Amino acid sequence: MAFASQSHGDTNGTYIFSSRPRPVVTRSKYREAPSEQTPPHYGNIMYDRRVVRGNTYAQHIIPTTTQPDPAEIQRQQAIRRRNIARRRAREQLRPKTPEALQGRKHIDVQTELYLEELSDVIVATDIECQTDDFLDRPATPLFIPAKSGKDVETQIEEGELFDFDREVQPILEVLVGKTIEQSLLEVMEEEELACLRAQQRAFQELRNNELAEVQRLQEQERRHTEEKERRIKQQKEVLKKEKEIAEKIAARAYTQQYLANLLPAVFTSLRTHGYFYDPVEKDIETNFFPWLMDEVNNNLEKRFAARELLDTIIHEVTQKTDTVS
Repeated sequence: MAFASQSHGDTNGTYIFSSRPRPVVTRSKYREAPSEQTPPHYGNIMYDRRVVRGNTYAQHIIPTTTQPDPAEIQRQQAIRRRNIARRRAREQLRPKTPEALQGRKHIDVQTELYLEELSDVIVATDIECQTDDFLDRPATPLFIPAKSGKDVETQIEEGELFDFDREVQPILEVLVGKTIEQSLLEVMEEEELACLRAQQRAFQELRNNELAEVQRLQEQERRHTEEKERRIKQQKEVLKKEKEIAEKIAARAYTQQYLANLLPAVFTSLRTHGYFYDPVEKDIETNFFPWLMDEVNNNLEKRFAARELLDTIIHEVTQKTDTVS
């Protein structure tokens, strides 16, 4: 009998059984005719994808609640399409039997070395086995260690060991004496600790006073140092300003001495090079002389034109006179 089971992964990656065993299909006790019986659907957990086999420590199992990745689905579909296209191309390239001629058809022919009977009915036999029931495990026996050594006994009569009232008195005296002695030691230690604490408090007060005096002296020294540095800085600034003023005075005296003869020399040089000019003279040179030259040129051109015209008339008259004569 086949059983169906279901397993799923928890958060820790382990797999547990989550359903009770149940028969996959019920069939009758006796065999029926193959033509009348519908083919049963057998279920084998060895071919169930939900059952994990082998080592599960290194496997990365996705929980059942996780949504499938769209990119992974697309990749699987693309791989499936490529496999189908490759299979179709392989079938097309495979050599096939040529088509039958008109009026004929192909039939199946036995081509093996040994002939076999072809039949649609498959002979099948059922084999069953029955296992014994599991027996209950017996109870584990109680562990008893093995005995070792020898048994020995001693008989003690009354009064042989000690008298409690007589024997306990020195022990009690020792205990009371040790308790009193320990108490006295503790009291002395407490008094000594109190004296030490008083001395520590006096020393701490003296130390605090000394620290306060040291801090006051340090603060006074710091103020004296700051005042000294401030005075030195002020004196340096005064000396620096005096030096700057002396340099400015010397520079001004040198500049006045240098510029005393510089201005007349500059004006003389500029006047020599024509930078300082007479307005009337400049107007005559820039306006009157060009106009005068233009008028002279116009008159000369008119005179030259009149002379050429006169020469042309005289030349024509002379040619006519020569022709008439």
